[in-house]
Amino acid sequence: MNLSTVIEYDKKYYMNTFGDRTPVSFEYGKGIYLWDSEGKKYIDLFSGIAVNALGHSHPKLVKALKEQVEKLIHCSNLYYIENQAKLAKLLVESSCADKVFFANSGAEANEGAIKLARKYFKSKGLPGKYEIIALTNSFHGRTITTATATGQDKYKEPYTPLTPGFKHVPLNDFEALREAITDATCAILLEPIQGESGVNPLNQEYIRSIRDLCSQSEILLIFDEVQSGMGRTGKLFGYQHFGVEPDIFTLAKALGGGVPIGALCAKDFVAKAFDPGDHGSTFGGNPFACAAGIAVMDVLLNDGLIENAEKVGTYFMESLRKLAQKLPVIREVRGKGLMIGVEFSIDKAKEIKEKCFGKGYLIGNVGSRVLRILPPLILTEQDVDGFIATLSDVLSDF
Repeated sequence: MNLSTVIEYDKKYYMNTFGDRTPVSFEYGKGIYLWDSEGKKYIDLFSGIAVNALGHSHPKLVKALKEQVEKLIHCSNLYYIENQAKLAKLLVESSCADKVFFANSGAEANEGAIKLARKYFKSKGLPGKYEIIALTNSFHGRTITTATATGQDKYKEPYTPLTPGFKHVPLNDFEALREAITDATCAILLEPIQGESGVNPLNQEYIRSIRDLCSQSEILLIFDEVQSGMGRTGKLFGYQHFGVEPDIFTLAKALGGGVPIGALCAKDFVAKAFDPGDHGSTFGGNPFACAAGIAVMDVLLNDGLIENAEKVGTYFMESLRKLAQKLPVIREVRGKGLMIGVEFSIDKAKEIKEKCFGKGYLIGNVGSRVLRILPPLILTEQDVDGFIATLSDVLSDF
């Protein structure tokens, strides 16, 4: 099917939730490359919004999925599932968590985290502790409750009335957070690095102060690692940069390498709050999705991708900062590993993104001033050099 027909069908039959998309339809990918329906080759520096951490068609992931689809795709959580148990073990042994629950997305994982936090205090005889403090400009999902938790009005205003029990305070402002706490506060929910609002890292001192405050005040600390987890930042999980451990954290995106899966991970003392029947999922943790997760964990832990993300990410940001010295239209470069934001002094981020697309590069923009770069973790320094040269050429027009 040619591109014009795809667009025609989309506009006629698909709900208009995405508006006019970038005019391309991809047919296959390999490594960091994608090919569209017209045969044009692109370099993917966006990874399907941080999902394709292994790149496209990684041989270990493809092999695992082929083998699993020939055996069993789904059987329901009424029965024990070998791959589910294996993946849970891998995540627990690699993190601060003691128990895991599998969902189908980041929003579902975050919804589960919110339910678990509230159930924890209810099980302790404290039903009045139900409020959750989140941060402005955060993003936690598109269900009614996770949209309420999100600190951006545009994601929730159309859906009022919202779920009660959420407050928002500015990121990196510890005093504002401390003042927001009441006897009703049960948890603080945050992203170690805010992705959807422009790649904004939280300060180490801020996170450590929050951890201390939560420990002293019997408040649960929840980290949304949907985007920052799974090697993206140069460590397996973003919290590992800060010398703290959350009580609950969530994963999704890269966990399945493209297959939908989310994970709710928690320390045992809080995980015990869930009794049989308190939470569940029809598809969550099915044999196929968990086979994907096992393969992704294998590659991340054993093939050097986490270390590569740290090394190449450092090189990438250094290269961008050198470019900024020549082209002061670049105001700031920020991030960790291969989770990178480039902020400009002019409102041209979307146009810059589109010009890069015209030259065969896929990147994202946040609003009018920030480019978001989330490449596969297999990226090389040579790949970085190619993009820097292209970006330099594009920026010369501005």
